[in-house]
Amino acid sequence: MSDIVNEAVTALNAKMADAGFDGSAKFDIEGEGAVMIDGSGARAADEDADVTLSADAETFRGILEGDTNPTSAFMTGKLKVDGDMGMAMKLASVLS
Repeated sequence: MSDIVNEAVTALNAKMADAGFDGSAKFDIEGEGAVMIDGSGARAADEDADVTLSADAETFRGILEGDTNPTSAFMTGKLKVDGDMGMAMKLASVLS
């Protein structure tokens, strides 16, 4: 497991501490690994999910740190979404 995945798990769990998320999502970080998010929080894993978000490490880190707008990243092709777009929007509101 990469340092980027470990950092992502820690950051996502902190952001989701008081938020309820009733679906499942996977962040697929190119060349680094995957992070699963569900009602119990974030963990390093690569499982089936309602929605999969794929990006390179730089884009993913920018989204987590608030420097990159997820919608802009999606519109410019830096972030790919596969699966339930409604679940992706719900996740975005939980993480903002």
